[in-house]
Amino acid sequence: MKKFYQHLYFQVIVAIILGIIAGLLFPGIAGTAKLISDIFINLIKMLIAPIIFLTIVLGIARMGDMKKVGRVGGKALLYFEIVTTLAIVIGLIVANWLKPGHGVAFTHVNVAAAAKIEKDAAGMNWVEFFLHIVPSNVFESFAKGDILQVLVFAILFGYGITRMKDAGIPLLHTFDRISQVFFNILKVIMKLAPLGAFGGMAYTIGNFGAGALIPLLKLMLCVYLTMFLFIFLVLGSIARIYRFSLWKYLKFVSNEILLVLGTSSSESALPGMMERLEQLGCSRSVVGLVIPAGYSFNLDGTSIYLSMAVIFLAQVFGVNLTLAQELTIIGILVITSKGAAGITGSGFIVLASTLTVIKVIPVEGLAILIGVDRFMSEARAITNLIGNGVATIVVAKSEKEFDEARYQAAVNA
Repeated sequence: MKKFYQHLYFQVIVAIILGIIAGLLFPGIAGTAKLISDIFINLIKMLIAPIIFLTIVLGIARMGDMKKVGRVGGKALLYFEIVTTLAIVIGLIVANWLKPGHGVAFTHVNVAAAAKIEKDAAGMNWVEFFLHIVPSNVFESFAKGDILQVLVFAILFGYGITRMKDAGIPLLHTFDRISQVFFNILKVIMKLAPLGAFGGMAYTIGNFGAGALIPLLKLMLCVYLTMFLFIFLVLGSIARIYRFSLWKYLKFVSNEILLVLGTSSSESALPGMMERLEQLGCSRSVVGLVIPAGYSFNLDGTSIYLSMAVIFLAQVFGVNLTLAQELTIIGILVITSKGAAGITGSGFIVLASTLTVIKVIPVEGLAILIGVDRFMSEARAITNLIGNGVATIVVAKSEKEFDEARYQAAVNA
């Protein structure tokens, strides 16, 4: 049995604490810390596209029935839409109740950065977004790590193998072995997770400083509280309906949660999360379809943050939104949040495009959030990660692709 200090979760916790201390005492370390964090995240990203491709291809080919693939995908998308809409509504309700924007002054902010975000948002083209889903160059999709495009190609490739019937079996065996190689590489990289977590936290604190938190502390507390309530009330209720323990699930994926906390990137935990969900009893085919799609369409934490940020800015500028305007915001965010898939800095771009559409809150208000956004990114990423795992278990159970014995063995080990 491993000693407590040999467990990854303990090492990551210590690394996060050391990162905070280093950032506070030696803010000049921020540049080096960011380099360490970026190298670790790049090592993970290096594996994401091939792991997703191989997992989906193997899953679809073994499933054999494209009608079932369509049914799984349809269920996942319906679930995503319902839960993310609920997340947006909860964010609006809590922000209206706690009023985090009251008393916040529009001063000492980076207006130039906000102007750039507004320009980027104006460049969002919905025709191009939907066209972007289908790759024009598969190799470029893998090179860029575009999850959505890799997902589409993998589904088509898996379908192509199913048409080969028995002739495709040797190819599947080869893919299975290659998949094992990638997961073995992942295990080696994960030993560096404490370094990645240390770098990410030291950079955040060293670059932005704890002082950046004070003016917007109320907003941060509201966002963290809302996401806590969402996880334990909404996702907890879903877990009870589908008869699995949310708490045991959270304990089982605690390594991945801590990794996201340290790096502020849910992508850093994507390959490990896929492996964990298979260990929890979800079939590989369901995991391979739902998790990659969830990273593009099931952003629960991001949805909560976006809705709260809109209300926060309205309160800062003294804009009293009507019920009709708030319902419009819900509708806009339901659509625009899906357009953020795979876009760097997507949260701000979606927020800017939403403010541009409703035309009652100055887009320049984004400048207030720029300095503190990094401190809330951990909450968004963790909520997104947890939400995608719950979605996978729900879809697996509804498809009878869930091994209860394996689940019990995993959570009670």
